[in-house]
Amino acid sequence: MQSVLEAIDQLYYAWSNKKPARIELLPQAGSDRRYYRIHTDDEPVIATHGANIPENDAFIYFSNHFKERELPIPEIFAVSDDRTIYLQQDLGGISLLNCLEEEGFTDHVYQLFKRSLSELAKLQVLGHESLDYTKCLTNQEFGKQAILADLLYFKYYFLDALRKPYDKQKLIDDFDALSSYLTHTEYKYFMFRDFQSRNIMIQPDESVAFIDYQGGMRGAPQYDVASMLWQARANLPDDWKKNLLSDYMDSFEELIGQSLDRNVFKSQYHGYVLIRLLQVLGAYGFRGLFERKAQFLTSIPQALANLKWFIDNQSMGISVPEFKRVLEICISDEIVDRFTPLRATDDTPLIIRIHSFSYRKGIPPDPSINGGGYVFDCRGILNPGRLAPYKTQTGRDKEVKDFLEQQTRMPEFLNSVFDIVDITVEDFIKRRFENLMVNFGCTGGQHRSVYAADALARHLRNKFHVKVELKHIEQEAKNWINLPPSPTVD
Repeated sequence: MQSVLEAIDQLYYAWSNKKPARIELLPQAGSDRRYYRIHTDDEPVIATHGANIPENDAFIYFSNHFKERELPIPEIFAVSDDRTIYLQQDLGGISLLNCLEEEGFTDHVYQLFKRSLSELAKLQVLGHESLDYTKCLTNQEFGKQAILADLLYFKYYFLDALRKPYDKQKLIDDFDALSSYLTHTEYKYFMFRDFQSRNIMIQPDESVAFIDYQGGMRGAPQYDVASMLWQARANLPDDWKKNLLSDYMDSFEELIGQSLDRNVFKSQYHGYVLIRLLQVLGAYGFRGLFERKAQFLTSIPQALANLKWFIDNQSMGISVPEFKRVLEICISDEIVDRFTPLRATDDTPLIIRIHSFSYRKGIPPDPSINGGGYVFDCRGILNPGRLAPYKTQTGRDKEVKDFLEQQTRMPEFLNSVFDIVDITVEDFIKRRFENLMVNFGCTGGQHRSVYAADALARHLRNKFHVKVELKHIEQEAKNWINLPPSPTVD
């Protein structure tokens, strides 16, 4: 990591003739790219580091092309000689998803969605003009091969993981027929490919700007609209989806200078809604079931609910019987229940007591009648306390959290902890047990155990809505750090 920071420092100096005051590694999202915020006396700048040079080249080319047409994307300032690092405009840290989660379904948020779709139409139509699609990262066009790839992604990473029988050859035949049907769309412009509220940044003046379009290609504009309106995490109301689609068509018609056959446009849109829903399920399956990242599993129930609503209310416009049978399997009560965690209620007696502690002082005693529970040893994780910048900090300080998340195996460790503890929590809720104790220990009870205890408490509250008591034994005993009071039972 140090060599990357040095390279960013040098690239920034070569571009600005100034030294950065500080370079901050930002939390990692779903990709392998890493983002750094360069703090200076002027406006901050984002440095992106990625080993996938074709992906970097695609983003840089698209950005320069779109910027010439005054479209709302970040400006590229400088690129390293080996093209693994580039500097771009900092669009801030507030996404449309952040606004939605903070405000809810307000008129203000609706207007932000409407504005985003209007700007999307501009990006699709104006960005398409004179665009060299040979610069695309993979396919130049989202045609039959790309659609089939999305369907197979769903098959391999979600459907097959269900271990339910189906006729594989008939399903492949149906995939081929559906992908051929959707290829014959009336309009093809620049397709963002991953247009969702997390990739839309809200600016101080309430304008919007877009990031993460490096996977773009020529394709049907309806795909991007489907991606945004049917994002599982956003979970937009049905009337919002309907009205925002109409708003988008108004903007699109104005840009292309002709009226749409709205019935045909909507029919094709519904086909791409289905493709996008299945592609997302494949992504959640890959990240959650195969890579074992717990946060992706929590989105599967809503994705299945979206798929169920679609199947119950929309027609695919083509006869694909085995495909329909497979979809019915996916939305069956058995499968939905499999991915929907059991939730505690107000009268659930279970209290989970989570502690961080120091092995120098010993494992905390269990005061409950039944005893038992778990003790997890965090000393196998690289210790931030050995590094001078973190010695006086704890696992609740941002710098320590970033270190543990990005430079140690803590995420793997916690995913395994979540898997084990979740089994017990579900069983204890069902059997109306009253107590479960989970302890995390490290050398001093300051960094790793504090971070892990906080992470498990947050995970259990979010997933099971269960009562949790959290206590950082060593830190509360020391009383020398600005540590907020441990949450009471909630």
